[in-house]
Amino acid sequence: MRIEAPPSLPALTLSARVTYAEDAYSRISSPLQGPALDVRVKLGQVVKSGDVLMVIDAADIATAYAAYVEEISELGLAERNYELTKDLFDAQAMSRKDLEHAENDLNRERAEFKQAKGRLLSLRVPASELSKPLARQQITSRFDLRSPLTGTVVERNVTPGQIVGSASDTPLFTVANLDRLQVVADVYEHDLSGIRVGAVATTTVEAYPGMEFPATITVIGDVVDPATHTIKIRAAVSNTDRRLKPDMFARLTVAGHTMRPKFVIPKQAILERSGKQWVVIQHEEGRLEERAINIDSVIDNQVTIREGLTTGERIVTTPSAIDRLAASESSDNGA
Repeated sequence: MRIEAPPSLPALTLSARVTYAEDAYSRISSPLQGPALDVRVKLGQVVKSGDVLMVIDAADIATAYAAYVEEISELGLAERNYELTKDLFDAQAMSRKDLEHAENDLNRERAEFKQAKGRLLSLRVPASELSKPLARQQITSRFDLRSPLTGTVVERNVTPGQIVGSASDTPLFTVANLDRLQVVADVYEHDLSGIRVGAVATTTVEAYPGMEFPATITVIGDVVDPATHTIKIRAAVSNTDRRLKPDMFARLTVAGHTMRPKFVIPKQAILERSGKQWVVIQHEEGRLEERAINIDSVIDNQVTIREGLTTGERIVTTPSAIDRLAASESSDNGA
């Protein structure tokens, strides 16, 4: 019996949609509330990571900083009071109860100072600024909203003077890297076996008839949509010439490929020894070779082989030939 080559799957064409790459765009909102003092970018403008998009007058920063400065004063007073009380206690001029009271006041002020500082840090005040001496700190209510990545401003929903804050569901800006996009398609369950991560694909759109954009499958979803019984796949596509636009309808064609070899042979061709399975390979010159295999499944008299066989090889299925090999091995061992 000769091992035949596994079949090749045909190319698969799917309806798809062009979208932003998942790690290459950001919808940006303000974590703080207040009026927009200065909106520094326009729609379509290219920005770098860290560039200021907008300046906000955040009253929360001013309020929190005032509380922070007050806690610095209160903490200093508590520290001095504790040191004085301790000196008097050591000189037996103050009771232990007074010392404990001063220590409790100090611990309370330390906790309140830590809380006040943490509040400022949560409002995006730089830790490096808070580490400076108080007289050199330059903290105001102005908050710079910055871009987290390099890309193009593809959406802007704010104007100078507008009150912004975290309560709004609409992002103020969307920044995206348009040089690389992704194509998202839905695959039916019966077509999933023909798709693998890393597979070559092509994308076409109606805007450019006859033009193909090379793509690569990057993600195969793990969840089946219960309504449509489809699985989402995503393909990365280069867009340095900016021809593709997010939300374009597209077609994604996944190239056909050879299925993973799984060879089916008769059960009678399998030898078992020491808990392992073997088959006998007959070479062209008539030489017989015993080879270990890995079995995938057994259904009735048919055995599916996962590993150990190669396309084009001939296996021995007749018991007489298998017995000859066993007799030959016994003779060699006896010699």
